[in-house]
Amino acid sequence: MSTPQNPAAAPAPGHSLKHLAVHLITPLLMCLGMALAYQGAFHQPEPHHLEVAVVGTTPQAHGLAQAIREKAGDALDVRTVDDRATAERQLRDRDLVGAFVPDARSPELIVAKGNSDTSVVAATAVFTNVTDKQGVPLHLTDLTTPAEGDPTGQGLFFLLVALSIGSYASVAVIGAAGAALSMRVRVLAGAAVSLVVSLIGIVTAGPVFHVVDHDLAAVWALGWLYSAGIVLIGVGLHSFLRKWTTLTMMVLFVMLNFTSSGGIYRPELQNGFFGALHGFWTGAGYLEGARSILYFDGGAGLGGHVVTLLLWLLLGGAAVAAAALYEGRGRRGARPAETAETAAEAEEEMEEAVAV
Repeated sequence: MSTPQNPAAAPAPGHSLKHLAVHLITPLLMCLGMALAYQGAFHQPEPHHLEVAVVGTTPQAHGLAQAIREKAGDALDVRTVDDRATAERQLRDRDLVGAFVPDARSPELIVAKGNSDTSVVAATAVFTNVTDKQGVPLHLTDLTTPAEGDPTGQGLFFLLVALSIGSYASVAVIGAAGAALSMRVRVLAGAAVSLVVSLIGIVTAGPVFHVVDHDLAAVWALGWLYSAGIVLIGVGLHSFLRKWTTLTMMVLFVMLNFTSSGGIYRPELQNGFFGALHGFWTGAGYLEGARSILYFDGGAGLGGHVVTLLLWLLLGGAAVAAAALYEGRGRRGARPAETAETAAEAEEEMEEAVAV
């Protein structure tokens, strides 16, 4: 009579606790990172070199500009422009946030809310102080027309959030579940995923919620370019970082990306760190590019924003190329035990990524 085999012994409590502690590092670091990033970027919005103008060539106009400049210090960059047409052109080029037209009875502030609603609020507060002293109301003129479903212009930011999460969350699945596939196949899968993500984004933002009410093809193309850059970077990094990929992607494309995009506050209302990131980070490239298409007739620096997205896409291409070389060398010497361990880690990684 054969003796039944004993089931595998359960792991010792100490080993299980160590395993648990290691896996808790990721969510705790995410908590710390999100707290630092979001509170650091948004906790105290104040003007920093907010660009405004006083319209007119009279001594009174120059005197008003000088008085505001002296009182505001570094908070405002105040200039004078010769006439209304010049002011409107600079607003459409996004070189100004507001242009004040002095008038004893009906002073006017010309703005372009499509540039940033929160920046316009800050500029309005400045010149409301001026007109309150005159005892007359300030008339606000907006040169841009908001979409039906996006009266504040911030709906594009939430489209950015959807595109970002759809992109970076797909990376762990492609990297882990597709680990046995060649890098070429994973890159093709990433391109397909980014296409689907961009289509979901434009359909929901366009026909469903009317955040994007014209130039849908251009905004969609920009979204695909943005999503593809994130996915390629993630697929490339996964070969090196493995289970730390999700945390890294959140740092790059959530913590630093959303906060520097200009979706809530543009650089003139943020501190120098996030304001500097705005100049070259991929989320800002997408968001400001979409604003240029929707509200400024494809001008106002659209070409530069497209270049930003292309550079991030090229960075993704470099990442997958480096990963392909790395994997080609590593797989030749891989042992079966290492392969099994990698598969187990991949399963845990996917579960963590889905939970996040």
